[in-house]
This record gives sequence, C-alpha cells and structure tokens, in this order.
Amino acid sequence: MSETTPPPQAPDDAPAAPTSPAAPVTAPAIAPLNPAECAQQLKQRFPALFGGAVKPLKLRIQVDIQERAPGVFSKQTLSAFFRRHTGATSYLIAMTKAPHRFDLDGQPAGEITDEHRKVALDELARRRGNQEERRQLDEQQRRNRAGLLHDFQTTTLTKANFCALKGVPVDELDGLLEIARGEAEERARLAPPPRHAPAFDRPRRPEGERQRHPGGDRPAPGGDRSGRGGRGRG
Repeated sequence: MSETTPPPQAPDDAPAAPTSPAAPVTAPAIAPLNPAECAQQLKQRFPALFGGAVKPLKLRIQVDIQERAPGVFSKQTLSAFFRRHTGATSYLIAMTKAPHRFDLDGQPAGEITDEHRKVALDELARRRGNQEERRQLDEQQRRNRAGLLHDFQTTTLTKANFCALKGVPVDELDGLLEIARGEAEERARLAPPPRHAPAFDRPRRPEGERQRHPGGDRPAPGGDRSGRGGRGRG
C-alpha cells in the first residue's frame, strides 16, 4: 500500500479567511400616525404653537420637532400633516394677519415675507371665487328643479313624453322631483310669517250707538239730575 500524503499545512502568516461584515443596527420603526393622531400629539407636546388659534409656523419647523421629540413622528407623518395644516383656510387667514411666524414655544421666529403673504391672499381670493361659483350653480339647479316640479304638476303629458321634452332621463325624474319637493318645504318653513293689519286696542262701536258719559247721562245745563230746570227767581 502506498503511503497517504498529508495535506499541506497553511503557513502561520497566511491571511485569515474573510468574515462577513456585521449587519448594521437599524433604528426601530416609528409607528405611523394619521393626520388626526399627529395633530393630537403635536398639541399635547407643543401646546404653545398647536393649541388655541392657528399660528403661522416657523420655516423648517419639522427639523425642530424631530429634535424635540425624537422617534415620535416619521418624516412621512409630519409631511402629510403639514400639507393639510398649511393648506387649511384658517392657516391662510393667519398668514395674512399675523406679523410673524412662531416656533414650538409660541415665540416669534421670523417675519412673514410679502411674497408668502401674497400667496396666501391669492389662494383665499381663488377659494372665495370658487365658493361663489358653486353657490350660483347650486341656486340655478334649485330653480331648475323648482321649475321642473311645477311643470310636472301641471302637464298633461305622459311621464316618458315629459322627460323627452325636458331632456331628463326617465330613471332620474322621480329623484329630482323628490329633491324639489323637499326644497319647496324648506322654503315654506323658512319664509317669514305673513304680516297682519294692526289690531285696535278697543273694538269699534257699532255705528249709531249713543256715546255715554262715564258717570251716566250728563245733566242738562242748569238743571238737576231729574231733568227739571233750575228754580226761577222769586
């Protein structure tokens, strides 16, 4: 039998086998908050800024929040909240009226630039215009439904012919008429009561009735209550 050759030995100065690097330590995930929960947390932690009347926020306020409340709010949570918060009409009004911005402690933290103030004013004007357009559209639709109800109540056409004349789908007519009836009842309920003629404090006497003196019949001049004339001179 041949001798078995032993395996070669690694020299003492041979480089060690590479080891896999240690996995990086990841921070625990921050529980997501919806905008309402985020608002409640901010109000509890920073009441000077988020409690009470709406105030214009210091620029880059998210950085301050993360430093003062680490691990509470994720970047996505704060971004979603502030998009909603700074887009609210109440915040835009505050931007047009307040002289400066505020930090987490409710202290002044920078002036509001004319550019930012103008952006808020322009957005408010745009929203007012949209509201007026919607109001006019709603009023026109109310008038159209009232006219539709009136015409339907007085028409002699069949329902199908009436819908064809008015350009209304047959399956939508009943719903439109129901809305119109409800609006008519609302108008009647909100209408001011009819004005009545002023009532007199005392009822009028029938014509021809004799007016009596408070103390009875007034005695004739110079006579007594029996109606006899006064005594003649002796």
